[in-house]
Amino acid sequence: MTELLFHSHSYLQEFEATVTAVADAGVALDRTAFYTGGGGQPSDRGVLSLPVGGGGQQFAVSGIKRDSGELLHLIEWETDGGRPAIGSRVSGRIDWQRRYRLMRTHTALHILCGVVWRDYGALVTGGNMQPGEARMDFELERMSADFAEEVEAKINEEVAAARAVLVANLAREEAEAIPDLIRTKINLLPANIREVRTIDIQGLDVQADGGTHVNNTTEVGRIRVTGHESKGRINKRLRIALED
Repeated sequence: MTELLFHSHSYLQEFEATVTAVADAGVALDRTAFYTGGGGQPSDRGVLSLPVGGGGQQFAVSGIKRDSGELLHLIEWETDGGRPAIGSRVSGRIDWQRRYRLMRTHTALHILCGVVWRDYGALVTGGNMQPGEARMDFELERMSADFAEEVEAKINEEVAAARAVLVANLAREEAEAIPDLIRTKINLLPANIREVRTIDIQGLDVQADGGTHVNNTTEVGRIRVTGHESKGRINKRLRIALED
């Protein structure tokens, strides 16, 4: 099983690992800092180098995919190039500019979700993100330009409040005792998960989440609400973007 370094070190940009499997689509490693994707956050991109420290072959990683129980770092092999052998040591470097932008974006969605739940009591019905922009759907009957402007002002107040963002791993029973921990309309937490990773924007919001986030809301920067639309009678969408 691959050790997921990003769960405890979201700011880790480089790492060393051992190749545990080689396939036509890429390689599996015993540990990785590449975010594997999920919860609306795309997987990371970057580079694997052989040998450790560079100076030899480099392989561009375009993403992560689960395949037959393995987490494959996706690589388009050169037809005339070699592949790392099982057991070889490699160094990995993620595309940090893209990852950090996704961390800011993901945290912005948590701020949005926290404000909408706190002030309007609306559950989340869906969401997705790309670096610097995202959308989130809520169980709301009405949506208007005035509402969007009001939400934008409130979420930027939370950014400016410099709230710490803390990560914890809780036993499932302990996590389920936290009111409103699962904010989605449908509980997507698999029944076999016995430990729950939580993201706590202190003073605003606590949610179960497996993604990567910044350490403080000020790192997110100003958030713009760029659009709002109806996706059904009680399903409304807000779109956001980060200002740099």
